[in-house]
Amino acid sequence: MLFGNDVETRQKILVVDDESANLHLLEQSLTDLAEIICSTGGQDALDKAEQHQPAIILLDIEMPQMNGFEMCKRLKNNPKTCNSAVIFVTAHSESSFEYKSLSSGGIDFIHKPIDLATCRLRVKNHLLLKRQEQTIIEARQDMQALVNQIPSYISYWSKDLLNRFHNDYNGRWFGTIPQDALGKPASSLLPKALYEEILARIASNKPKHQFEVALEDTPGKIDYAQAHLTIRKQDGHVAGMLLTLTDITSIKRAKSQLDTENRRLKIMLNAIGDAVIATDSEAMITFMNPIAERLTGWVCRDAIGLHIEQVMDLCDAKTKYRSPNPVTIAIKEKRNVAMALNCQLNSLDGTIFQIEDSAAPITDSEGKVTGGIIVFHDCSESVAMSLKMSHLANHDQLTDLPNRILLHDRINHACAVADSYDKSVALMLIDIDHFKYLNDSLGHSYGDQVIKQVAKRLQSLIDPNATLGRIGGDEFVLLLPSLTATSQVDSIATDIVRSLNTPFRIDGQEYTLSVSVGISIYPSDALRAEELMTHVDAAMYRAKDLGRNRFCYFSEDLEQELTKRHELVTLLRTAIDTEAIEVYYQPKVDLKTKEIIGAEALARLHDPSGKLISPLDFIPLAEETGLIHQLGEIILKQSCMAAKAWQKRGRPLQIAVNIAAKQFTNPEFCDSVAKVLELTGLDSSFLELEVTESSLMYDFDEALNVLNTLSSLGLSIAIDDFGTGYSSLSYLKFFPVNTLKIDQSFVKDMLGDEQSLDIVKAVIHLAKSLKLKLIAEGIEDAEQLQKLVALECEQGQGYMFSKPLPLKEFDQLLSH
Repeated sequence: MLFGNDVETRQKILVVDDESANLHLLEQSLTDLAEIICSTGGQDALDKAEQHQPAIILLDIEMPQMNGFEMCKRLKNNPKTCNSAVIFVTAHSESSFEYKSLSSGGIDFIHKPIDLATCRLRVKNHLLLKRQEQTIIEARQDMQALVNQIPSYISYWSKDLLNRFHNDYNGRWFGTIPQDALGKPASSLLPKALYEEILARIASNKPKHQFEVALEDTPGKIDYAQAHLTIRKQDGHVAGMLLTLTDITSIKRAKSQLDTENRRLKIMLNAIGDAVIATDSEAMITFMNPIAERLTGWVCRDAIGLHIEQVMDLCDAKTKYRSPNPVTIAIKEKRNVAMALNCQLNSLDGTIFQIEDSAAPITDSEGKVTGGIIVFHDCSESVAMSLKMSHLANHDQLTDLPNRILLHDRINHACAVADSYDKSVALMLIDIDHFKYLNDSLGHSYGDQVIKQVAKRLQSLIDPNATLGRIGGDEFVLLLPSLTATSQVDSIATDIVRSLNTPFRIDGQEYTLSVSVGISIYPSDALRAEELMTHVDAAMYRAKDLGRNRFCYFSEDLEQELTKRHELVTLLRTAIDTEAIEVYYQPKVDLKTKEIIGAEALARLHDPSGKLISPLDFIPLAEETGLIHQLGEIILKQSCMAAKAWQKRGRPLQIAVNIAAKQFTNPEFCDSVAKVLELTGLDSSFLELEVTESSLMYDFDEALNVLNTLSSLGLSIAIDDFGTGYSSLSYLKFFPVNTLKIDQSFVKDMLGDEQSLDIVKAVIHLAKSLKLKLIAEGIEDAEQLQKLVALECEQGQGYMFSKPLPLKEFDQLLSH
């Protein structure tokens, strides 16, 4: 048995006889051969036979309830008892009884009176036969189960290639189950390719064959099979054939995918821009792609089998010391290894490359290292570019002097060294006086030449330990480290001012320059490098205020001024963030009727004590720090809200808002005005924007574009302080201007100064000629008013009518 129990179970014998003596005799005689079960016949015998399913039934023929023939017939018709061997026990000796016994299913006779020795021998033989029969049945069942479980197709064919057996019980292989295939020819059951291959193999006269075959349209999607064919011959002729098929579709597909992947990988490795070298576990080269060939100078076929360090000659780019190859370390230490910095590859042809990247070990499924791979690329250009970019990032492109970034590092370093050695550091800020006008008049190319010549002249004056840098268009910084005496600073500053007074010659023309120099000393008047830069800037502006062409040290007065400036910036920033900026309103009146016809909005800022800070102090600071945009938007919004409120109360007044030059040049300014008008709901005709002449003259085309955009919104444009700036009457006619404002300086002096009076007359005449509205500023007394009315000036404003008022007081003025 293939799968049976090692300990055999005891067989059973059912003895059926209506005489108890016979039952007892047989039981005593046969008990050592098997387990004996006795019955007197009838239904009891049938029930016990079904219950115990004995190997042998000794059955008496003549019994009152049911004779032996009838009982045998019923036993054979019962599936549970049909396999029991029936031996008749009878006193009859006629051949008719024997024939009837055999025909009803019996297998033997025991005649009465019973010869116990013969009876035992016959029973023993039949028990042995039953045991062998059971063994064969179980072996057949085990074999059938085994065949059923094998995933392969197993089949046997006759000499005529007719099917005798196959195990494809679900028709997965060829769509035919065993009972339908039995006796059918192979030509109708097997695919054509397989059938023709079998015929060819039979013709070869070899007994055993193994081959692969491609299948098509199988129910189980089996595309490829491994075939084993055994041909059994007898007397030189084919007697039969055993054919087994194993599904290798997944294997073939895996191999195909692996082959495709290998080809793709090889193409990719040959196509990528990085060099790739693979080795075995001993670092012997097994593969090189074309980039690796180009960088190393070796051809792949020559390099295969050589040690990686023989092909890749690596060293440190600075020290030239030989470097171990990363792949040898990766294999040895079983980890990824990056190349050392400044790694240099010396090619076989002498070419030198700077390379970078990494190596990694190759391991199998069990983690065992089977080789290594190194991927690298030429970074010579990128290293050179990096050095160049580093230089560009730290140096001024025009003069090649250190820029603000590098200078900041050197200042910090100089201060740290000075602390360690108890020395001082001097910093000079050198600004070319009036360079903007020179640059604008000569052109930028000439301006660049001036900057270069200034840089060369300054370099000729300084010690090699000093650092000269350029931090702006016309600003240079000179760092003097490790000073032992400040007298050195005076000498150098004097030389700088004097040297730069010497004319510069450009294209045969001489140009005379002057410079303003600010000086700050560490640590006497600055405790940090950042303070040093702030203080030297303040000192330079002090030199300009004192008349230029000189140097000036940072002082306590400057420090107080810086502190005051910082406090004002902080106050202004806080006021803007909290919208604590207050707007005052000065009325505009009709000079004939004295009726209020409009108002000018003026920004006001209070200090912590509530005292008003002059706009002359905080407006320029707002422009300098860039806060003017936020400040201007707050003033514009509050002014438009006030005008909207007056309109709702039945007093529609046009509100005029001053626009700073930096606001005017802001690309988002026009959008900001439009948004405020939309937010407040004020009709644009009640808004007038006042701009200065200087902001209009800076860039004519851009100014015209902005003014046209603003005018398209429906608001008015006024030129503030007309006559004090860069007036150009030819420009004025192109701008969409609605109003001219006569500056208060002319109004103030016109009664005692003929020139001021002539200017006022000219402006009034100009406005009337261009059909512009006219407003006079700064009217303080009746005599000025009378003169302006006589000159037909229409509108005015000034302290004679009202000083600028907070909104609440202005509303009261309107009510009265």
